[in-house]
Amino acid sequence: MLKINLKKTSFKETKADLALVFVINKNFKHAWIEPKILKEFAYEGEGIFFDQFNKIIYIGVESLDIDIFREASTQALRFIKKLPFKSLKIGIYGNEEMMEGIFLGLLVGMYDFNQYKSKKIIPALKEIFVSYESFDKKTPPSLQVLQKSLDKALILAQSIILVRDAINTPPEEATPMFLAQLAQKIAKENSLECHIGDEKFLKKEKMGAFLAVNRASVHPPRLIHLIYKTKKPKARFVLVGKGLTYDSGGLSLKPADYMVTMKADKSGGCAVLGIIDALAKMKIDAEIHAIVGATENMIGGNAYKPDDILLSREGKSIEVRNTDAEGRLVLADCLSYAQDLKPDYLIDFATLTGACVVGLGEYTSGVMGHNEELKTHFENMALKSGELATKLTFNRHLKKLIESKIADVCNVASSRYGGAITAGMFLSEFIRKEYKDKWLHIDIAGPAYVEREWDINTYGGSGAGVRACVEFVLDIIKKD
Repeated sequence: MLKINLKKTSFKETKADLALVFVINKNFKHAWIEPKILKEFAYEGEGIFFDQFNKIIYIGVESLDIDIFREASTQALRFIKKLPFKSLKIGIYGNEEMMEGIFLGLLVGMYDFNQYKSKKIIPALKEIFVSYESFDKKTPPSLQVLQKSLDKALILAQSIILVRDAINTPPEEATPMFLAQLAQKIAKENSLECHIGDEKFLKKEKMGAFLAVNRASVHPPRLIHLIYKTKKPKARFVLVGKGLTYDSGGLSLKPADYMVTMKADKSGGCAVLGIIDALAKMKIDAEIHAIVGATENMIGGNAYKPDDILLSREGKSIEVRNTDAEGRLVLADCLSYAQDLKPDYLIDFATLTGACVVGLGEYTSGVMGHNEELKTHFENMALKSGELATKLTFNRHLKKLIESKIADVCNVASSRYGGAITAGMFLSEFIRKEYKDKWLHIDIAGPAYVEREWDINTYGGSGAGVRACVEFVLDIIKKD
């Protein structure tokens, strides 16, 4: 991990191989800027400019906005890490929240998933110095306050990178057992309780839907349950993640093009592992449970089939009309198990539907549930964290689409339209009345994995859900 040091010295006095300066709204009156050179090279404050003579990187930003600065910090680091400099210095911009965004952008900007490259490019950059000088000459936050912002950014970056690495790991290696071992590692590092349920456990728990999905895989399923406890918890959060380590679509086989990237169908499960990792490191006053249903959806002579009727842990029967709607089957049983823990807040994360991507685009998560106030709260905290999220509304007419003539509910809707919402309403069928208003379903199918750089995310897994949920939990605890 890149090392960031806070310094009491001014920007000029701070020693480093390279400097990073943000140009805000094309304003070149900043004391740190060398206007003569910028004018000579016709740099007008957009994009990145490298003043090689003075060893200063300039990056243009539209305004003093946290999201813009966070992204610009990542873009700057992606440029800088290709250069042969070991140290970098920056000044202070805005308040502690702004600096937290900058710190996080810088830290995740170093990320590359290169484990499988025969030739690895190792960046020379090892250290960043933050000088105690404000760009607008206003009184900057105290060093103590800045250190808290830096500590939070470091924890978030570590957990996001952990999630990205897990998502990006290919399915031949990232099996359900791989996720179980990752959970055990997280538990050991953070002194968490760790329970790993095997096939016998799943059968004992009568998780018929979960077991059906796994039936054709050579890799046995695992139910992962991590627990963080504190002496005086202010609330109990139970997080559930879809952990499909690979999804072929089952007998309702995906087209070849759609199978590529299906290693990312475990993103929800990886996210909840990252969330509990971050919250445990922050030592928050809450009880956190992270539950992951880890399995594969494959084909074979013993695969579950369209027309099968499955019996879920909640006792409800499910008509299968499409085996590629498997994540909701695993989640139905995991959510049933989760409710036995009597949560104050129950949140599931899943790359559940392509329909959510069609409706919201690749960068936005869908927030669903019955409690409008809770949905709005989560959406607001997600946006504050820098993640994009928006609410989707259940309605009684869409519920009719998942009715079954021969079972309690059907695993796919009878219409292609509103698929993200009908999938969420399917999950709602397995939420008990007393937990309806405590439950949120977060469909991260869009932002969890994208094959291009965007915002602070590089190619591949993003860690979607981690920042949003951590911010939500911290805000709940603060209010309590």
